[in-house]
Order: sequence, then structure tokens, then C-alpha cells
Amino acid sequence: MRRRDFLVNLGAGAASVFLGGCMTAAKKKAARPNILIIHIDDLGWTDLSCFGSKYYETPNIDRLAKQGMKFTNAYAACAVCSPTRGALMTGRYPVRLGVTDWIRSQFMRPKTPEAHKKPTGYEGGKDKKLLCPKNAYWMELDEITIAEMLKKAGYRTCHIGKWHLGDEKWFPDKQGFDYNIGGCDFGQPPCYFDPYYRKGQGDIPTLKARRKGEYLTDRESDEAVNFITNHKDKPFFLYLANYAVHAPLQAKEEITKKYQQKRPTNQNNPIYAAMIQSVDEGVGKVVRTLKKLNLTNKTIIIFTSDNGGFLKATDNAPLRLGKGYPYEGGIRVPLIVRWPGVVKPGTVCKELVISVDYFPTVCQAAGVAGPKDRDIDGKSLMPLLKHTGSLKRDALYWHFPHYRSKDIVPYSIIRSGNWKLIKRYEGKKFELFNLKNDLSEKNDLSAKRPGKVRELNRKLVAWLKQTKAKMPIKNPEYQPKKDASVK
Repeated sequence: MRRRDFLVNLGAGAASVFLGGCMTAAKKKAARPNILIIHIDDLGWTDLSCFGSKYYETPNIDRLAKQGMKFTNAYAACAVCSPTRGALMTGRYPVRLGVTDWIRSQFMRPKTPEAHKKPTGYEGGKDKKLLCPKNAYWMELDEITIAEMLKKAGYRTCHIGKWHLGDEKWFPDKQGFDYNIGGCDFGQPPCYFDPYYRKGQGDIPTLKARRKGEYLTDRESDEAVNFITNHKDKPFFLYLANYAVHAPLQAKEEITKKYQQKRPTNQNNPIYAAMIQSVDEGVGKVVRTLKKLNLTNKTIIIFTSDNGGFLKATDNAPLRLGKGYPYEGGIRVPLIVRWPGVVKPGTVCKELVISVDYFPTVCQAAGVAGPKDRDIDGKSLMPLLKHTGSLKRDALYWHFPHYRSKDIVPYSIIRSGNWKLIKRYEGKKFELFNLKNDLSEKNDLSAKRPGKVRELNRKLVAWLKQTKAKMPIKNPEYQPKKDASVK
């Protein structure tokens, strides 16, 4: 038995001993709800009707919000996908996982032996001022996932959709999932229509073609319905991680036509709108299945996204910019939690929460003791869900020691209360915003409030040291580009 498995067993065993001494068998059964996490890819904060969109239509997701709690200050652990997915699975910040950027799939890597080895050291061309730590190609198997914790406690576990946390040796079935439907190293699907194939990328190795032309989001919701139906009599954990609404932007023609005829707002992409509608219809199908099988009151639903909306697809206003950026448009995401009998319907929570919080929340809900041999950064949302208190959290943190596109340089972020400090490692060092008064981050207060900058920077530096974050370093071979206008 691996050391990790021993620790998971020990945690589950300790929890069962505790529960056995304090509860009757009937209460123990009632305290083991089904867990359904719906994790949408690249869904922006305002991409749902219930979060302000006047163009996209999401009646089923809106209904979840009316039946549960809507969080307006929820964040992804990173402005890009893989780090957030690892953080959600483990309750640990991406810096601890070594996954601080999106993971390059095998088909995207150079055809060399190094492409299958753990990356070490730094990378960067002569045109970059900084050398950046190489990102991981996978999340290590020694990390303990939600699925592993719940599986040891008797849950049946299923992953459907996007995984993006490593090659075959690191697929979901190696991380506690009994079933893996569609999860692989891909960050985006080859195509949204069966047989889900694209030249150069291939097909999805863990999702067999079923019906030519079938839409991927429909297939994912069908698989979710089948899993729930087949495991209705035992506690289950379903991680429904839709590939949508990530590129390539492809949607069903009949739905796209509907939005082509609809008056656009600041959000005006009919294909993207159709993709969102398909996601919403899939959520509706799954929720109706729970109702049909009398599982509604036995199931916790957590609905969220892995980062902000992609700017070529959507508009995140009033938030600034989008996916990849350190601004709110890159990291703030929708979050809805429905738990009948526990969460009061139609409630709104403004407290700061983040992806790492789902791990301890799920463990507590299932009566499972978390691992004791590692730092768990998340806090259980139970006090918020039950209206019994706050999280008593000092700050949230992000670290992205990489370049992205032309205008994103390595950065770190701290949010404490209403204050947010962005620290860049190239160019203008600090930006300071008061999000209570400036949600769109238009007014940089760093020059006016140097004391607040120093205070937040001290906390940020301490956190980076405590988590042993890998930092960018000066590039000794840096050669700035010559200005073509100078002769």
C-alpha cells in the first residue's frame, strides 16, 4: 500500500470511528450526501442570466441559484485552467502542486524524451527579461484528491469531461475515480461533434465515438445521467467537468440561429451563446434526473468555473479583461451551491471564497477527516452554507510566474478585505485597487496609498516564502528588441 493510500484510509477510518460514536446508523446515512461538482471551462463571471447577462439564456442554472446560494465574491485559484483544476481536487494552492500554468498536452510538446520527463529548471528566450520556472506536465500522484477521500469512505466516484492534469499515468482513474469518461491530457476537445476528432490532435482517448454528429456537451450530460441512475442506491461523487465553453467555438446550428436573431448586448457571440445554452440544458437534464430518482434532497450541487471568460468569446464587464489576466475578469467566477435542507433557497453570499475551499467543504459534508500530513489551504464553506459564521480568512493569494500572450508578464496577487494588490515582476511593479469602490479596477491607488502597498506586499512575500513558490529570475542573456523607428 502506498503511503498516500495509507493516510487516506487512516483519515476515512478516523472519521468513521468518530461518526460511529456520535450518531445512530440512520443519522450516519443522512450525513452522507451525494456530491455533484459541475465545473465549466472558461465560463465568465457574467456569462449566466443570474449573474447579470442579458444575452445568454440559462434558466436551469438560474433555478439552481434560486434554490441555493449564489456567491458573488468567488474566485478561481488561477486565471487559467490546469492550476485551478488541481487546486479544486486537492484543496491546495497551485504553487504547492507545481502546476502554475496550463499543462501542455503530449501532442503539443516537442518530440523528444524530455517531453515525458518532469520539467525542471527555467525557460525563456533572449527576448524575455525573465526566465520562468518550467510548469509541470502533470499533478503528482502523491497529491490526495476529493475522489480518493470519498472513495475510501464508500463513495462511488466518476469523472466526466475535461481533466487536463496529466498524461495517461495521471488520468482520473489513477487519482481515485472509479470511472473516467472523457478525461485525458487535453486542454480542449479536438471537436465538439462526434467522433470528436481533429487532425494533429486525434480523438479523445477515453471517450468512444457513439453517434456521428452528437454534441459533446449532450454526451457528457447523458453519461452523467447514466452514472447517477446506475448508482442511485449508494453515495456517489460525480465530477462533471464540461469541456464547454472552451474553444474551439462550435455549437449546434439550430441554437446558434436563435442567438443570431437576438439583439446583442456587450455580449454578442451567437455561437458562444449557443454553447452556454447547451451547458444549461445539460444541467437541467442532470437536475431532473436527481428529482426523478428522489435524490434531490440527498445531493449537494456545486456549480462553478475554472477561470474568467475568454475575451475572444465573451465580455466580462463590469470586470476588467478576462482569462489569463490578473484583473477580476481573469479570476472571478460564478459559484452556486444547492443543498436542500441545509442551504436556504435564494440566498446570496458576499464573502471571499476560492477553488481550494471545495475540498474541505466536501470532506466535512461527507463526514470524512482530511489528510493531516500536508497543508490544506482551503476552508470549509459550511459556516456560510449553514449561516453559522464566517470563514475568518485573512487573504486570498495567486501566483503566476509565467508569460502569457504579449501583455501578460509574471505576477502575484493578494486580496485582503476590499483591497487587491497586483505585483508584477516586469514593468510597473504594483497596482492597488479598492474593489468595494472600484469593481472595474480603473483607479490604481498604489501611488496614493504606499503604506497599504507595503502592508499587502509583506503578506504576499511571506506567503510566497511559506509555500515555497517558484519565482521568475533575471535572464542573463536578455537582448531587448531594437526599436525599428530608431535609425
